[in-house]
Amino acid sequence: MENHGSNGHSYSLNGKTVLVTGGSGTFGKEFIRIMLKDYDPAKIIVFSRDEFKQHEMRKGGFDHPKLRYFIGDVRDHERLLRAFEGVDVVIHAAALKQVPACEYNPFEAVKTNVIGSQNVIGAAIDAGVKRVLAISTDKAVDPINLYGATKLTAERLFLQGNAYSHAGGAIFSCVRYGNVHGSRGSVVPLFQEQAKTGTLTVTDERMTRFWLPIEQGVRFVIHSIERMRGGEIFVPKLPSLNLMDIARAIAPEAQIKIIGSRPGEKLHETLVSEHEAPKTLEYDDYYIIHGAIFILNEERKNGGKHVDIEFSYKSNNNTEWLSIPDLQELIFGDEKVEVA
Repeated sequence: MENHGSNGHSYSLNGKTVLVTGGSGTFGKEFIRIMLKDYDPAKIIVFSRDEFKQHEMRKGGFDHPKLRYFIGDVRDHERLLRAFEGVDVVIHAAALKQVPACEYNPFEAVKTNVIGSQNVIGAAIDAGVKRVLAISTDKAVDPINLYGATKLTAERLFLQGNAYSHAGGAIFSCVRYGNVHGSRGSVVPLFQEQAKTGTLTVTDERMTRFWLPIEQGVRFVIHSIERMRGGEIFVPKLPSLNLMDIARAIAPEAQIKIIGSRPGEKLHETLVSEHEAPKTLEYDDYYIIHGAIFILNEERKNGGKHVDIEFSYKSNNNTEWLSIPDLQELIFGDEKVEVA
């Protein structure tokens, strides 16, 4: 294994060829924007199965000389092998992520999220890729729906993928975070649209979530690639919010209609569960959960401290919370919204 400190930035993406599966999605576009603005990669490859989204990306300004577009599906191992030729780093962001769609189409969810992840791991090892980072979700923690179960399985595949790779070969890790502000399906654009009608629908007034802007999520992924050694799940420290507060921040005068939790929806998010506490280390602005494949010695800890044996990191037991004025500033910036 390569020797890189868990909280140091020893690996540079400058001069590297980077491929993003699901690269035409919200994460992929923001990742490319930041990489082209702040870094100097040799090449960035967008790997996705939607030719229309790739076409729209090109039209929308993503037409840089360092960009390449590959049509392909993570279900297709041969296509992944071809796409991974000469690639240094793979970020695996492709997934079926809509909870109701996964429930209704379970075979499809397994093919993309589980078999697709297995294909990415195998192709990366065979093609000589050096680093592979998978994007996971809070829903993989104690899953209550099929989407979460497939992402939990994908996490396990990636951590254990290190056992299949030879010394000096590919290393595999994950980043786990919750709902991303600015991504498709996030609650902010939904509430902004509903505000025009004067009524906002909230599933449960007790519901809490973590707050993660898309740019912060992408930068956390980049930093995790720089510090990964293989076999870790990286979890950012994030502020929490109450769903009622975000509704009042967006539309203070609107009526709130409580509609009840949807199938497969949790009241609170969990990013680190109690049963993961024994293998979790805390750093200044993130946690690392270490897979069972590695012995957690002092070198691998690299300045991290063990969390309490009963520790858990949930959106309702957080120490940092966003107030309504905080949320208004984050969502609207300088635009002023009067709170009733």
